[in-house]
Amino acid sequence: MKTVCLYFEIHQNIHLKRYRFFDIGTDHYYYDDYENERSIQETADRSYVPALKALIEMAEQYGSYFKCAISLSGCAIELLERYAPQVIDLLQELNEKSTVEFLAEPYSHGFSSLTNHDCFKEEVTRVCKKVKSLFGQTPKVFRNSCLIYSDEIGELVADMGFKGMLAEGAKHVLGWKSPHFVYHCNRNPKLKLLLRDYSLSEDISYRFNDSTWSEYPLFADNYAQWIANLPAEEQVVNIFMELCALGIFQPLSSNILEFMKALPAQLKERGVVFSTPSEICAKMKSAGELDVNYPTSWVDEERDLSPWLGNDMQREALEKLYSVAERVAICNDKRLKQDYDYLQASNNFRFMSTKANSYGGYRGIYDSPYDAFTNYMNILGDFVSRVNNLYPEYENEELNSLLTTIRNQEEELEMKEKEIEKLQHFLAHLEEMTGNQVEKQETKEAEKKPAPKKSAAKKAVAKPVAKKEEPKKSVAKKAIAKKAVAKPVAKKEEPKKPAAKKVDAKKAAAKPAAKKPTAKAAPKKK
Repeated sequence: MKTVCLYFEIHQNIHLKRYRFFDIGTDHYYYDDYENERSIQETADRSYVPALKALIEMAEQYGSYFKCAISLSGCAIELLERYAPQVIDLLQELNEKSTVEFLAEPYSHGFSSLTNHDCFKEEVTRVCKKVKSLFGQTPKVFRNSCLIYSDEIGELVADMGFKGMLAEGAKHVLGWKSPHFVYHCNRNPKLKLLLRDYSLSEDISYRFNDSTWSEYPLFADNYAQWIANLPAEEQVVNIFMELCALGIFQPLSSNILEFMKALPAQLKERGVVFSTPSEICAKMKSAGELDVNYPTSWVDEERDLSPWLGNDMQREALEKLYSVAERVAICNDKRLKQDYDYLQASNNFRFMSTKANSYGGYRGIYDSPYDAFTNYMNILGDFVSRVNNLYPEYENEELNSLLTTIRNQEEELEMKEKEIEKLQHFLAHLEEMTGNQVEKQETKEAEKKPAPKKSAAKKAVAKPVAKKEEPKKSVAKKAIAKKAVAKPVAKKEEPKKPAAKKVDAKKAAAKPAAKKPTAKAAPKKK
């Protein structure tokens, strides 16, 4: 049976303000708050709110049949909590329907997976904690920034304990293979890979409202039929897109939400179901390993890193940014760490791209990629000086040696903590086993001991019962005696004779040995 995995990403750009060279060292605030507030509220009103309401309506209408997955970057969560909390409320409402799975991704939506693995792990851990606190879910599947994936990143993600990861079904990687199968990382078979069908995904996110497209207008029944017509052995169809595609890329006037609402019914008619990424990873077997030596992404025709790292300006900015990653990691300045998260965001590098088709020509406040580079490097220069001022007495080599020592100690502590946890679990298991054995012994002893007491009690009860029956006979005798006594009531003198006999009987009882033969003398009188 074919299954559709529907996934939406929520990330919002962090807009930097105009920052001149002469601001370095004097101004440590880098953001355009007005533009950040305006853009997130506009995106929420035009896309997030109506799209999430549509998903909630679909969950209510189709129940457990409809399922989807969503991931949020840490930067997006902060902006939503600050400027558009209604979006968080709607996400929590959707979560209550038990139809959505929340995935993990880097907190900053940056490129730490390519440059600094320790920074990457720390970011992912923070997002997992944030998702757990907001929605009560612990992410089991990972989604990297811009869907970036390579063998090295897959191995790193698998070591972090994730069961699956989303990736792009790029042609130059798949070759003759189909994205409609589950694959696994070639360095760790435990990590399953779900590959995006970029054609079906972009039919909705990019081409839906394109009047020059050959399939325009696209209806839900046609789209569902395309999926149903896929070869029978191709069971998994992964449709991944940004949530803002519903309302921003494709305006609400294009009836994009009506299309989405009608899609589940059309798929159900054709025997196609919905599944979450973790369900697919648990149920579907891998068709084979996937070799991805060079990182892939879901952007542009090349599906590579060229939109962010395609020219010297971008690579220089990235190198300088992550040159202070270790120093930022050991500092306790929350403001500095927040600035580092925002400066890592992928859109800062996308604005520097010199590719003609990159980002659709949108550059924010910048006139050119060179303008974006100059502004970013001014901000980064001030930021790096702030970081270096925290540790002025240490040179880079000394700091690196200290960091390696700290890292080794942390690894040792982690190992010891794991050993302690194992021992605690083992002790708890032993206590449970011993407790269960003691309880069983006590119950057995309790069952054995009361049994003889009960039988003895029964016997004790049985004996008096027999004795009680005897008195009943005596009672009957007494009753007969009473009747016998009742008969001679008319003769008042007769009762005196038995009294005398009783006296004689007492005398006879007093001298039983001497007067035993008197019993024989009685018949002689006759």
